[in-house]
Amino acid sequence: MRKLFLLFIAIILSFPLLASHKVKPGIEVLRDQQFKLLEGKRVGLITNPTGVDRNLKSTIDILNEAPNVKLVALFGPEHGVRGDVYAGDKVDNAKDEKTGLPVYSLYGKTRKPTDEMLKGIDVLVYDIQDIGCRSFTYISTLGLAMEAAAKNGIEVVVLDRPNPLGGKKVEGNLVEDGYTSFVSQFKIPYIYGLTCGELAKMLNEEGLIKGKCKLSVVPMKGWNRDMKYTETGLQWIAASPHIPHPHSSDFYPVSGILGELGIVSIGVGYTLPFQLFATDSIPADKLADNLNALGLPGVHFRPIHLKPFYSVGQGKKYQGVQVHLTDYDKASLSDIQFYVMQEMYKLNPNMKFFDLAAKGRNNMWDKVCGTNQIRLRLAKNYSVDDIKSYWHKDDDSFKKRSRKYWLYE
Repeated sequence: MRKLFLLFIAIILSFPLLASHKVKPGIEVLRDQQFKLLEGKRVGLITNPTGVDRNLKSTIDILNEAPNVKLVALFGPEHGVRGDVYAGDKVDNAKDEKTGLPVYSLYGKTRKPTDEMLKGIDVLVYDIQDIGCRSFTYISTLGLAMEAAAKNGIEVVVLDRPNPLGGKKVEGNLVEDGYTSFVSQFKIPYIYGLTCGELAKMLNEEGLIKGKCKLSVVPMKGWNRDMKYTETGLQWIAASPHIPHPHSSDFYPVSGILGELGIVSIGVGYTLPFQLFATDSIPADKLADNLNALGLPGVHFRPIHLKPFYSVGQGKKYQGVQVHLTDYDKASLSDIQFYVMQEMYKLNPNMKFFDLAAKGRNNMWDKVCGTNQIRLRLAKNYSVDDIKSYWHKDDDSFKKRSRKYWLYE
């Protein structure tokens, strides 16, 4: 009886410890170090609303108030420093209302800091929450800023943050020659399994960017590769208007490639961005039954009926499937959209996706895929068997190659 009592007490006492386990992002670690890396230097900060500490204080304010840091300029990626710009819309140069600092756009006339923007700056600091997928453009901004810094002899400091997809998932072929773009800026997989700090190290050391900059990464404390974002103790700030929740990051690679064609609703324009596939021409129950019959690991498809508020299908009665990730670790995220295309085509042979796509959208598909081979092979029969080996051909080799840049186990 006494042993059971002591065991009960031990379990109860462990709860506060578990509850108090929190990840310290790079900005907090930098602050704990009294900002020594930035002391006496003129700082340019690349950030957006996701750059905050655990108390939701902006990195802008933290650095601006630090007595030994001279913050002189802000740089805004896609969606802007304050996050108020719609996806794809240009970001203008401006003046930050709160600090009075100049804000230079890295998603307008230029996507790389110009020599003029970098005048009077000694170090560029990067603090943005990534979502772990190649086509999400913040890592492109990071890499191009590193190139500009290398050219101008400026240091780069990356304040590390969690990869919400974890640190073990790798999916998708490397970007091939001729298909480099802002949505596929580097020869890395579609899902690359690295934090932004680890990726920066890899870009710098492996010649994946032009030049080589003086790079410092301020690692997090308390993060590990198996950790989901909800386990970090950190609040989620919308990484973009359609990534409002931590789980939105899980679904972005589930449907984002198919979404480029503008034919099927993927929930953007409804309350479930990236979490569904719907049209006005395929019965929801049949599509769900066919997809569930495939027995895809870690995934279940539920019939759904909806009327999108905007974007694809605006105001129309659509039906299809909502994707439920029942076992995240077993699910192959990016494959799901290809299977949806396969089963939609079986149910409606008129769904020849690449024939139906608007002008320029097939080109955008190729850019996001980093190759034209996925489109060309899929277009023959809309069979996943025709593309699966190609899509995953670089997974294992990239896992081995990138491991030496890990900062966390």
